[in-house]
Amino acid sequence: MTGTTGERATTPEDLTRLFVERANAGDAEGMAELYAPDAVLAYPPGSVTVGREAIRAVCQALLDHTTEPFRPEEPLPTVRYGDLALTSTPSGDNTGGRVQVVRREPDGTWLRVIDRPEIHPAARAEK
Repeated sequence: MTGTTGERATTPEDLTRLFVERANAGDAEGMAELYAPDAVLAYPPGSVTVGREAIRAVCQALLDHTTEPFRPEEPLPTVRYGDLALTSTPSGDNTGGRVQVVRREPDGTWLRVIDRPEIHPAARAEK
């Protein structure tokens, strides 16, 4: 069973919805299960977190410091290439956007393999 609901991502787009649902349920373990065991998360800002267990710890810290519920964000169209897909959403918290590379697993479900949850347009412009 995966996370709070046991639901697994059957499309790339499911991952963002499931992440929000599990975050709002306070389920750091379920959030981390949406990532491949060797996934890379570019969070906290300026850091790289590697592996599901480290990602679970980051998710727990995020939940420990979050007072507002997570809100679903309208996804941009998914770009697919075989068993890989690029998903993204413009952020609702003015961080610019969120981008993930996701992979279809042998059982047909999808997991995040690379996640950059914050892209700051101002930081890019300053470089």
